[in-house]
Amino acid sequence: MSTGLVSLRGVNKFFDEVHAVANLDLDVNAGEFFSMLGPSGSGKTTVLRLIAGFENASSGKIMIESQDVTDLAPFDRPVNTVFQDYALFPHMSIQENVEYGLRTRKVAKPERAKQALAAIDSVKLSHLSQRLPHQLSGGQRQRIALARALVLRPKVLLLDEPLGALDKQLREEMQVELKRIQREAGITFIFVTHDQEEAMRMSDRIAVFNEGSIEQVGTPAEVYERPQTKFVASFLGVSNIFSGDDAKVIFGSSTMVNIRPERIKLVPADTKLKVGESGVVGSIIESSYIGATTIYLIQTQSGQRVIATRLNEELPDQINRFETGDRVGAVWKSDHSAVIPT
Repeated sequence: MSTGLVSLRGVNKFFDEVHAVANLDLDVNAGEFFSMLGPSGSGKTTVLRLIAGFENASSGKIMIESQDVTDLAPFDRPVNTVFQDYALFPHMSIQENVEYGLRTRKVAKPERAKQALAAIDSVKLSHLSQRLPHQLSGGQRQRIALARALVLRPKVLLLDEPLGALDKQLREEMQVELKRIQREAGITFIFVTHDQEEAMRMSDRIAVFNEGSIEQVGTPAEVYERPQTKFVASFLGVSNIFSGDDAKVIFGSSTMVNIRPERIKLVPADTKLKVGESGVVGSIIESSYIGATTIYLIQTQSGQRVIATRLNEELPDQINRFETGDRVGAVWKSDHSAVIPT
């Protein structure tokens, strides 16, 4: 039984012998910004293409608004897709590009001009409506591609790594813009990315993909703070994962435990732990000053390597920081560690 605006049940996709999507169940709620995050080859883009209708499921069911769309052609589904390469018509003006879908739907010229200009205004580019695509920057072209998709008022907008071709600064600006546009339009966005920070910044919920399956679905805080698998812990940001004998010494159990580097503080090696604290002693084998933070790599006597980050709140010449070779304690509050179930 489907419970989301978009629901997948038991979906499989084979490419010859490759099992690209494995028995997938997924629900995406109406009005949410939902990201599918994972490394290359994890199945996230294939799932997007299955929802769009560009690929046919080998088995299973795809529902949108409780309607079975599994066998429908792409143009019969209430979705639209934005790609990384924009796919704008180079010989058409920006307004003509945005009007194109309305024209194929036989919308009258005055009405389609009105709707197109409103869509262009929603992405803050009304002043460029008569320019050609090559006269726009990469970020502007991406916003026009969004306007062209939004003007058709789809129930769901699918975005396949749409910011991948942009430089870092422009990408970060567009992340803010995308979230604003989604919030104002009230349309469900399903966004594919391999960039963990991008997914964390923009999403209401994230599905973390690995080898054709979903390892965990949750809010950014849930998947980061309480990862349910070792893969999720290591893929979303930097993690310190203790298991086996190391975990038994520290936590009294060989259960796998995760501690994020920003939760760890460094103290002199002879500092006694306080009630409610856990920690290890080791030597700093590397330190890297990277502006806002300093990253320390500590090696314990057992050979376990621990990463700790320190926020550089003082000026560089005022920081009393530890140096490579120093013997230190890496300490954290016990309730800041998270058991990884699998």
